[in-house]
Amino acid sequence: MQAFERELLTLLPRLRRFARALARDAADAHDLVQAALERALKAREQWAPGTRLDSWMMRIMRNCWIDEMRSRTRRARTFVPEEEGASIGSDAHREVEIRAELHTVEKAMNSLSAEQREVIALVLVDGLAYKEAADLLDIPMGTLTSRLTRGRQALAQMLEAA
Repeated sequence: MQAFERELLTLLPRLRRFARALARDAADAHDLVQAALERALKAREQWAPGTRLDSWMMRIMRNCWIDEMRSRTRRARTFVPEEEGASIGSDAHREVEIRAELHTVEKAMNSLSAEQREVIALVLVDGLAYKEAADLLDIPMGTLTSRLTRGRQALAQMLEAA
């Protein structure tokens, strides 16, 4: 296995988290990761060794998602969301509480604008530095901090109300 593939494997958890933040649906996120990996493997010679593979991959993933959203708009296709009761039957009380909390956070994240969700996913969830996230999204640092501040405030309000 080459170094490129090994590095891609180590990035998979981060890529899955970012895909979930973009797609807001587990199946769509899985498809997005697959599409981004396929695109990256086909274009591996465009990546310069010694540069940040994570930023390169996240940009590819973001572009894949933009392409998918444009395609969906053209086809006017809608997806039926997962049913709420998918985890009914669990005996572990704490597991049920954790799932409920995660559902609340996921619901709050999903109600944010796409721009705020991207910034929060990159900075707060994935731990990218502000500059890295701004570069990845190709936006000025001020725009990133503004979106992050508004997103944090909106999340805090929604989670307090829940």
